[in-house]
Amino acid sequence: MKLYHLLALIPFITILGLSSWANRVEPYVLGMPFLLFWVVLWTVLSTPIMWIIFKLDSASKGDT
Repeated sequence: MKLYHLLALIPFITILGLSSWANRVEPYVLGMPFLLFWVVLWTVLSTPIMWIIFKLDSASKGDT
């Protein structure tokens, strides 16, 4: 396993592991309770993180 594959743990840890820290209704961010905003934020941020992993992974380039 390559070191950059550990980037995949970032969304997992932040959504599941830190949700208890973000579990609050106040403050409202963009009209959403903070926990909902936290989950939506990290769902959206997961896309560029996975794109970075895809670009760094040699298997995606056809190399073995």
